[in-house]
Amino acid sequence: MQLWRTARPSLSPPLFFRRPARKALQSNPRQNPQRRQQRNLRPSEPVITESSYSDENITITITEYRQYDTSIYVADVIVSSAEYLKTALAENTYGRNVTAKTSEIADSVGAILAINGDYYGAQESGYVLRNGVLYRADAARSQEDLVIYADGTFEIITESAVTAETLLAQGAAQILSFGPALVENGIISVTSEDEVGKAKTSNPRTAIGIVDDLHYLLVVSDGRTEESAGLTLYELAEFMQSLGAEAAYNLDGGGSSTMVFNGVVVNNPTSSGRTIKERSVSDIVYIGY
Repeated sequence: MQLWRTARPSLSPPLFFRRPARKALQSNPRQNPQRRQQRNLRPSEPVITESSYSDENITITITEYRQYDTSIYVADVIVSSAEYLKTALAENTYGRNVTAKTSEIADSVGAILAINGDYYGAQESGYVLRNGVLYRADAARSQEDLVIYADGTFEIITESAVTAETLLAQGAAQILSFGPALVENGIISVTSEDEVGKAKTSNPRTAIGIVDDLHYLLVVSDGRTEESAGLTLYELAEFMQSLGAEAAYNLDGGGSSTMVFNGVVVNNPTSSGRTIKERSVSDIVYIGY
């Protein structure tokens, strides 16, 4: 079943959006412990600067943009395997009241790069699938999720249309449940009228996008301060599209929005706009071994 919303129904989605076939999944390193162990060996000599990281498996470049009267931080990531795109839970424990700062979770797993996730603990329902483990399968009505498959492809789904168990059986490795989708098949999928509820007006933002096969964008913006107004959902979608994202998805924002690179907080996280400090969250999305 095709769950993509698209303004170009006559065109096939790019290859890296297609759901992986079961035959392909059988040869994926996630199902082959020996290959997984070999790939997870950290290279001995990565090249690291204040704004970049490179080894034979992972390349990360951090760039700060100034648009919409806001500082926006972009991590352009290319990996050799989707195994290096991971998620982690606060205290390595699933629970609605279990939280930690993004930097603390990142440090606990040795993340090279991390952003805050969907803060699943703030919701009573909505799918929670992390690194192939299904923690919550209770569907939230009209909830739009990002599914990341074991081969690194992305898909946007609606929870009322497909069960978490089905997605897991089809090879999903991660399900992030916040939203909405910002870009699908290269087309902006939100409007200025979507600024309601948890995603209202200009705010600090966090988003993840895919440009090409195993080529990702992890993006965080400042906001709520005199220096940075923050972004609307539509502005965030425009920005992700301008970077070449074929698909992009909005994660938890506001005071949660945090990017950590090599142990350093890159952006200026704030809840009130008066003090710069991290908010504790349920989970992160990260790049690492």
